[in-house]
Amino acid sequence: MSILVAVVNGDSEVEYDRSRTLPEQQRAYLDKMDQKMDLGIPGSQGGNIFAPDQEQKAQFVANQLMMAIESENEQLIVASMAYLALRLPQLKQVSAKEKDGEQQITLIYDKDYTPPQVVNFVKPERLNSH
Repeated sequence: MSILVAVVNGDSEVEYDRSRTLPEQQRAYLDKMDQKMDLGIPGSQGGNIFAPDQEQKAQFVANQLMMAIESENEQLIVASMAYLALRLPQLKQVSAKEKDGEQQITLIYDKDYTPPQVVNFVKPERLNSH
């Protein structure tokens, strides 16, 4: 089973199961998204990127996804997750972390999401050694 996970500050926010079939009208919508992005997308340093490659499109959609999660825009979340899951079949995580007041978004292809583990430390003198 191939799952795509949107992760914000280490926590899973949204999961997309690639084994579910996407209805034809939603696939057509993703094709229209591609056509619109082919005309140009906003660049990270300002200006536009004309005829962006798949990685540039994916980064743009990942940014849209994180804004949609923040604003709880369900339609945009679903469309963004479907786009990323279907256009990038090897993608495992879209991870956003807050650093120096800015959100950094990373596309992760080589590591499945695992929830953070809580580790409790105990002082040596409190250990029972029988």
